[in-house]
Amino acid sequence: MKILILSFYFKPDLCAGSFRATALVEELKQRENIEVDVITTIPNRYASFNAGAETEEVDGNVRLRRVELPSHKSGMLDQVKSFFTFYKRANQAVKDEQYDLVFATSSRLFTAFLGARIAKKKKLPLYLDVRDIFVDTIKDVLNPKLAFIMKPILGAIESYTFSNADHINLVSKGFEEYFYSRYKSPKYTFFTNGIDKEFLDFESQSVSSESDDRVKTVLYAGNIGEGQGLNTIIPELAKAGKQQYHFKIIGDGGRKDLLLSNCKGIENISFHPPVNREQLLEEYSKADVLFLHLNDYPAFKKVLPSKVFEYAATGKPILAGVSGYAAEFIRGEVSNAAVFYPGDDKAAYSALNSLNSEYTDRKEFNTKYTRSNIMKEMSASILSCRNEK
Repeated sequence: MKILILSFYFKPDLCAGSFRATALVEELKQRENIEVDVITTIPNRYASFNAGAETEEVDGNVRLRRVELPSHKSGMLDQVKSFFTFYKRANQAVKDEQYDLVFATSSRLFTAFLGARIAKKKKLPLYLDVRDIFVDTIKDVLNPKLAFIMKPILGAIESYTFSNADHINLVSKGFEEYFYSRYKSPKYTFFTNGIDKEFLDFESQSVSSESDDRVKTVLYAGNIGEGQGLNTIIPELAKAGKQQYHFKIIGDGGRKDLLLSNCKGIENISFHPPVNREQLLEEYSKADVLFLHLNDYPAFKKVLPSKVFEYAATGKPILAGVSGYAAEFIRGEVSNAAVFYPGDDKAAYSALNSLNSEYTDRKEFNTKYTRSNIMKEMSASILSCRNEK
């Protein structure tokens, strides 16, 4: 059986899509009588992070081909150009190939659309892994006039894509109502994000036992975009905690310049470029509190950030500015995590002060959401998709 896997991101890129797709391919690599052909891109998540990667690699039963994209800085026009390049070159790469199944993992819709087009042309089963509801999100993050113009077009693309899927996996239970009410023919599963081995090993590391009267480090590490809305919370929260906390921001993205501007003159905030996973673990180890935040948009009430899983695995206290399904999940599943409504700096400061600074044993959570276990189940589901058509 030969499977085509389409993922805009893949190792060594730094993002949830990369980590998820890489883990899945590693699992499929262990299967007998399976060939895997991966089409992805040269690492491009951040303009400020460069990681060398070959344009083509072969490892046993896995062939990996990377498309080189135009340089970009995460702007909308840059992203459109990048996806168009990926779409065109991926189609060229698979034109003369024979497959038994097409799998696409997508947060921005267009990788899923690419998968649907290829599956349709080649008359193959299509398995989609959906990590975000692009059409639902776009109305919140785009200029209202542009969103009004784009929504009918994107809606038609979404309808074509998901209506042609044989199987759809949703990474968040919060997506369930949206998809069930619109696309009734595919079979659905809910293989969520999970914890990679690097983070599972983290719990054996020592945790600081310094006195509570020192300045504590609150760490955010990840994308700095419209979706995270850090500019709506970090400046005022840092001001409130200027005597007790230092806020360390690691990452890059389309809203970093705005955040930098809003934080001018606030001395207990520092900014750092993206780092690889090994360095990231060191930063987690040194931090006192791990912070995450989603903007106050209706679409984000459905999502479950992948960062929840790696943060929880460290045993560190977690401060989370989320609502909807993510808030429900964290309150129900993650101990020593304080949740506040996005953008509410007063509630955030109160929640921050409520956290227990000690290490928290989350072994039960770690076992339940180990990425390799989730990928084993998901790979079995993918392989059975051929029989669902």
